[in-house]
Amino acid sequence: MDVNEVCRALWRNGGVAVRRELACDWRALERALLSGRVLRLARGVYGLSSGAAPLAAAASVSGVASHLSAAQLWMLDVVAPPALPHVTVPRHRRLVSDQVVRHWADLPPGDVDGRVTTPLRTVVDCARTLPFPEALAVGDSALRRGLVTRSELLARADATRGAGRAAVRRVAEHASGRPANPFESALRGIALGAGLTGLLPQVWLDGDSGSIRPDLIDPALRLVVEADSFEWHGRRSALAADCHRYDELVADGWTVLRYAWEQVMFDREWVASTLQRTARRCAVTADMQKSLSVAA
Repeated sequence: MDVNEVCRALWRNGGVAVRRELACDWRALERALLSGRVLRLARGVYGLSSGAAPLAAAASVSGVASHLSAAQLWMLDVVAPPALPHVTVPRHRRLVSDQVVRHWADLPPGDVDGRVTTPLRTVVDCARTLPFPEALAVGDSALRRGLVTRSELLARADATRGAGRAAVRRVAEHASGRPANPFESALRGIALGAGLTGLLPQVWLDGDSGSIRPDLIDPALRLVVEADSFEWHGRRSALAADCHRYDELVADGWTVLRYAWEQVMFDREWVASTLQRTARRCAVTADMQKSLSVAA
């Protein structure tokens, strides 16, 4: 893996990752560090060097880093890092800059920590402004990292007023700390938008050959949905393991759908369509099996 591939892996993880999330050897990581494009943020934590920009941008306009930039600074997993730093300044302040994404709000002291919005405020801001799959990824990550609680999210959603209130409530209701990464969260967000409300993240299944933990399952439909990342599944041994577990699931009567990162990012209408069509077929099959069971 070369420096560009390390940077792409970090980008796909939201710009920040712990060592185990980077499928690269130490030599490639060291080359990326020496290039200056990747920084060691803490012991075992790495990020794109562009991640330092939000705080500098916020200081330059006497504002605070917010939205996706705040999410990165809190080491929340995002679907994709922002092209420019997001900064919030007080209402009625004139801010002319093409170097930041501008937001205006009179933030209460409890929503700010230094030069960055708090994790709870950050989730709310992202829920207001991002498409649901991306916003859900931020909410999931905040729960997964223990920076907010579900009760805090729900209470904040109830207290939210004005534009975006419904979006904040939607994220609060569906956020979960169980998805392993933002890719899975985004796929779950697409599924929820397509009407598949029964998919559960990271649930263990017991089969004839042992226990398997798929990314998403709907027990009633016997449907498994997988987010397949090349970084994790591109090795020969990983391919063999995947074939084994997916074949076992099919043999046990589960329908398996697998989606690549590119499809979840750039072909969401198709992903939603295949999820809906497959769910309808699975529902018909489940109803037929119930009917046969009753008849027997």
